[in-house]
Amino acid sequence: MLLRTARSLTGNPSDAEDLLQTALAKTYVAWERIEDHRALDGYVRRALLNTRTSQWRKRRVDEFACDELPEPDLVPTGGDPAEQQALRDAMWRAIMRLPARQRAMVVLRYYEDLSEVQTAEVLGVSVGTVKSAVSRALGKLREDAELGLVRC
Repeated sequence: MLLRTARSLTGNPSDAEDLLQTALAKTYVAWERIEDHRALDGYVRRALLNTRTSQWRKRRVDEFACDELPEPDLVPTGGDPAEQQALRDAMWRAIMRLPARQRAMVVLRYYEDLSEVQTAEVLGVSVGTVKSAVSRALGKLREDAELGLVRC
């Protein structure tokens, strides 16, 4: 029941588990101060909500209001949605065929939009390692036979 509440607060099962674990740890720390142990369920629910609110307030904001609209995407949005989905599926299959280290770097650089420096920090490697591994991974993706068939 508490996990369901956490899932409704986060929308992600992994984040929900982390949130519930944090709330239960806070409840454990406050155990001596809780007067009515029959009301523990409500206490933990409140800890869930307070913890999620704190996480929400601390989150990094990457979008800012501005007077001008950003430049439009360079990728054309027209075309057949089925073809676009087929290309996305083929791309993910090709990415999944990359070695784990290269896959992680490609995902961090191009899907999570991290810089080379940030990617290096996250993975605990040098910037040069990120550059060379991403270059090799992109080369493999360019040569991928399945992607070649979908793009044609």
